[in-house]
Amino acid sequence: MPQATPPSPTQARQALVAAMQRLEALGLNVAATGNASIRLAKGWLITPTGVAASALQAKQLVPMDMNGGFTGNWQPSSEWRFHLDIYRQRPEVQAVVHTHSPHATAVACHGHDVPAFHYMIAAFGGDTLRCAPYALFGTQALSQAALGALHQRHACLLANHGMIALGANLNQALQRAHAVEALCQQYQLACSMGTPKRLSGAQMAEVIQRFAHYGQPQPKGPQA
Repeated sequence: MPQATPPSPTQARQALVAAMQRLEALGLNVAATGNASIRLAKGWLITPTGVAASALQAKQLVPMDMNGGFTGNWQPSSEWRFHLDIYRQRPEVQAVVHTHSPHATAVACHGHDVPAFHYMIAAFGGDTLRCAPYALFGTQALSQAALGALHQRHACLLANHGMIALGANLNQALQRAHAVEALCQQYQLACSMGTPKRLSGAQMAEVIQRFAHYGQPQPKGPQA
């Protein structure tokens, strides 16, 4: 599949500001929690550390290179390491969204994968929504844990922390983050009635095969 054309730096800055504001409006992040990034033709762009979405300006976004170096007057998000490692390992990924959304975080605090209680689990690339083991925020250990949970997947939970969603563009990453939150809310509701019935491996394999050809082709560009 051909790679999407990376957005211009100006497009990317505008898209990331809009994305962070949208995440807050959806209730997926509060104040300065969470972060997002987008790949550029050279390097990538990430949100700054400690700046609330409501106050975020395009000039505060931080350009970074593939060695972890950055330029400008603003410090990058404390979670820049897993963004960088994802871009290094997954060339098809053009955007990364990290949130502390309420339901996904609550489920992640139990530290286990979300099983196939609903067929939409397959939308994230497998028969579970994986949960990466706990590691201190901003560390290489967290990045390694996230990479493991994201292997051949589009999203994961981070134990006692939050979630990560990936996309072929920023809009797809946002949509996946929203979908993870909705699915975790459904899982909480289902568990409140007892242990939900799980779909079998064969049933999930059918869904995964169907999802391989589901939906519209992803457009090129930042797609905020």
